[in-house]
Amino acid sequence: MKKHLLCAVAVAAVLAGTGSAFAGPDEAKKWIDAEFQPSVLSKSEQMNEMQWFIDAAKPYAGLEINVLSEGIPTHSYESEVLTKAFEEITGIKVNHQILGEGEVVQAVQTQMQTKRNLYDAYVNDSDLIGTHSRLQLAYNLSDFMAGEGADVTNPMLDLDDFMGTQFTTGPDGDLYQLPDQQFANLYWFRKDWFDREDIKAAFKKEYGYDLGVPVNWSAYEDIAEFFTTKVVDIDGTTVYGHMDYGKRAPDLGWRMTDAWLSMAGAGSKGEPNGVPIDEWGIRMEEGSCNPVGASVTRGGAANGPAAVYAIRKWDEWLRAYAPPGAAAFDFYQSLPALSIGNVAQQIFWYTAFTADMVKPKSEGNNTVDDEGNPLWRMAPSPHGPYWEEGQKVGYQDVGSWTILKSTPLDRAKAAWLYAQFVVSKTVDVKKSHVGLTFIRDSSVNHESFTERAPKLGGLVEFYRSPDRTAWSPTGINVPDYPKLAQIWWQQIGDVNSGAFTPQEAMDRLAEEMDITMARMQAADEAAGVYGGCGPRLNEERDAEWWFANGGAKPKLENEKPQGKTIRYEDLVARWNSN
Repeated sequence: MKKHLLCAVAVAAVLAGTGSAFAGPDEAKKWIDAEFQPSVLSKSEQMNEMQWFIDAAKPYAGLEINVLSEGIPTHSYESEVLTKAFEEITGIKVNHQILGEGEVVQAVQTQMQTKRNLYDAYVNDSDLIGTHSRLQLAYNLSDFMAGEGADVTNPMLDLDDFMGTQFTTGPDGDLYQLPDQQFANLYWFRKDWFDREDIKAAFKKEYGYDLGVPVNWSAYEDIAEFFTTKVVDIDGTTVYGHMDYGKRAPDLGWRMTDAWLSMAGAGSKGEPNGVPIDEWGIRMEEGSCNPVGASVTRGGAANGPAAVYAIRKWDEWLRAYAPPGAAAFDFYQSLPALSIGNVAQQIFWYTAFTADMVKPKSEGNNTVDDEGNPLWRMAPSPHGPYWEEGQKVGYQDVGSWTILKSTPLDRAKAAWLYAQFVVSKTVDVKKSHVGLTFIRDSSVNHESFTERAPKLGGLVEFYRSPDRTAWSPTGINVPDYPKLAQIWWQQIGDVNSGAFTPQEAMDRLAEEMDITMARMQAADEAAGVYGGCGPRLNEERDAEWWFANGGAKPKLENEKPQGKTIRYEDLVARWNSN
């Protein structure tokens, strides 16, 4: 520490002497005028906030820190623009590296296991809240802000303004992660095609009901079939009724853990996550912190009829209705692929890629008109036949700043300053315009988004509506996200390859999760690794007993009820009335 402080003082002295790299208030004013507009703050308020950062960062001027996040437009902006601003204003250099989400989770897991400081902070999904609150290997931010990090905690942070802190708060009521970006999986569709009278008439004649936003999976399937096999061609372009991805990679796993099973109806009723069975099919009794199993025979639902149905439909639709090659796409390839302009709808579309879908036609985006108005819209995703009112309706990603305890305190403080800088009110409205991943109520309600809303296809209306709270990340039933998440993609990949049927794959997945949780149970009972909140697996019982006693739902005789749709205008009216 003494050596670091001497070095920092020397560097700060050099910088102060030359005035070339760190000018504090002058640099802050430059960035406020040139980049950080619009803002919910006045320019004088922005300067006050930046002056606090300048003063708080003085002990760390000259320090170089490393942070890691996944690759979405929001993080590209942070890495390419905000790191430069932060360094010029505070004197702290940040190497903001971007990797795939699977690699980010792997790095977090490796640092937790080895206690080696690989990165000083991560934008780590709130899906790990069950992990961080149990393992206690991440800084408890509530304690940190009140204690040893008080001198580097922004008095203008305004936690109440954040939308997603409910998802980054542990069962103990303490904050473990600070939201940096937030996006939901919604339904995406080509409204211009859905509004064509000839297409509407043809659909009504074929299926007996109106073409519109699908309420259930039956309607989604009908629409997918219709555009792929009945419409075939629109304005000289071969069209398809569905888009998804299937590449055997880690992101294929969280394609399913991101509420796909619960959207089909596999979990229990309860929001933000099902109780006692969550969206992964893991059971944890109400009032307990100990997961008891994922297999149907232990009271879970990961291999139950609804989960198997969900995986079967994913596989069938990908093969029958998606463009050629989609089965080999990963997450990062499939979502921007919509801009080609040959897909009618996507059931599971992440709003993180809205920024790609609003690019002008000159940049190859064929889903906007000549004036840049979107030809598409977003709406709530439909649900499967096992779904009941009161169940979770969809997934919301809350990528959040996470600092592990293996990070030395001085580096943790510098990283905490950077984390707060990129989510500060000075910066956040502009960052939200670039990435379109809202984290603050004040930002999404800013007048600049009222003006821009017609260009964003329903995103602003959704995030201003109370409906947004019904979409939620992975909950606390998952005791160790990194260890369990890596099991998923391999088993789902076996379905895509044809090696196993959906039932066989989900049986293997549920068994592997239970085996892994059994190891966690042993570690927790022997050494308190999970703070006494590790798994305590149920003894196996016959599946039929669980079907009758609050376990997985039994198989339905009819898994394709009548298709049902709703007018998009009626959805928007509901959002605007809330």
